[in-house]
Amino acid sequence: MGTTTTHRRRPRGAARSENGASAKQHSGQKPLGWFTAFAQRAAQLSGRPVTFMIAVAVIVVWGVTGPIFGYSDTWQLLINTGTTIVTFLMVFLIQHTQNRDTLALQVKLDELIIAMQGARNKVAAAEDLCDADLEALHETFRRRADETLDRLTQRRAERQRP
Repeated sequence: MGTTTTHRRRPRGAARSENGASAKQHSGQKPLGWFTAFAQRAAQLSGRPVTFMIAVAVIVVWGVTGPIFGYSDTWQLLINTGTTIVTFLMVFLIQHTQNRDTLALQVKLDELIIAMQGARNKVAAAEDLCDADLEALHETFRRRADETLDRLTQRRAERQRP
């Protein structure tokens, strides 16, 4: 008789460590800072449909109360101030989350580049290059991709010849 392995689903967004454990449960991992934890939670909540519906409801209530308040300056100022404050704060939360996600993605790509034999490891640190060097590297890879596509097209054409 064989052994049965049960598979548990890990929480969405939880990565696995090398030993298969959820990264959020990894004992050697430093805890998130308060702002990072807050920003991640705020980003999760702000992206949900219910949050959008709450925002729509606020706008509808504001619009319906317009005639009650005679479309006064105070009535208009209320929505303008509220949306400005929310937008101002969300810019920072979104930027923080974007920076963190970009850095995590960059680290993962660096790991793949470094692990591949024959890959040029200096590409793994491309995000640290100045704009001119990054553009030159991009042009080099664009040219290589064009050359590869040309060779592939030639091979396909040769195979189709009788």
